[in-house]
Amino acid sequence: MEINYGAEVKDKNGKVIGTVNYVTRNTITGTVSKFIVYQKGNAPDLYYTPADVEEATETTVTLKVAVDS
Repeated sequence: MEINYGAEVKDKNGKVIGTVNYVTRNTITGTVSKFIVYQKGNAPDLYYTPADVEEATETTVTLKVAVDS
């Protein structure tokens, strides 16, 4: 699973919640260990791990969870 900087992030209901702002990788294996989602306005950034992801493409990440706003 590849999670890319700038990818649009949607919750399990298809609601766009933000974009991938930062990706942290394991320095030994190079796999993604967590990523940060930037939300517009005064909303705080959201932190997720690959375990929270249902599907990821080059441009979109779909989460397994619903996000309330």
